[in-house]
Amino acid sequence: MKPLGTQPQLVDRVYAALVEAIAGGELAPGQALVQERMAERLGVSRQPVVQALMQLKAQGFVEAGARRGLRVARINAQTVRRVYAVRSALDRLAARTAAGRGPDLPGARQRLRQALEAGYAAMAGGSVQALIEADAGFHRTIYELADNPLIAESAQVHWQHIRRVMAAVLRDPGERAPVWREHAAIAEAILAGDAARAGELAEAHAASAAEALIGRLEHTLALSA
Repeated sequence: MKPLGTQPQLVDRVYAALVEAIAGGELAPGQALVQERMAERLGVSRQPVVQALMQLKAQGFVEAGARRGLRVARINAQTVRRVYAVRSALDRLAARTAAGRGPDLPGARQRLRQALEAGYAAMAGGSVQALIEADAGFHRTIYELADNPLIAESAQVHWQHIRRVMAAVLRDPGERAPVWREHAAIAEAILAGDAARAGELAEAHAASAAEALIGRLEHTLALSA
């Protein structure tokens, strides 16, 4: 994390830096969060760090640690199921809405094709980070085609939670192709204007991703036990 200086909306910028460090794995699950140390690393006073940490705690990124301190929230199956339950509802709504706007929606075919091609390129390149970004980009494209900014705003926090555990699944090359086959099927239904099918496929895709993440998480925990 780099020093932020003394810019306006400092609490928001501290929050953004911390959530990125948590979602990206720089701050690991269970790691203690010492306010003074965080403030020093970010080049700010302690107060915006305290406020940002309280916001992160309310969103489930941070939890109580030892001696009344705070730590990065640990990841468990219950957390994943809760996050994906919300994501499933949002993705179903977005896919149905995008499809309902019609297969001739200006630019839809090109934008979805580009999002899919980014995923295929990421698979070929083998970068887990590129795969995560391409996955998020595909779903973001559908949110934008739905033309309801509240969907994207609601999904943003959940995507940060998802990023924390998605890397564990995408490290397995065998898990990558099925994800993008499902993406292609969702895109096809949207472009066909089939709102019911698009919604069903999006919901099933989220459910499948949740179970894959939970399975990988439980396997990792079993190995470390």
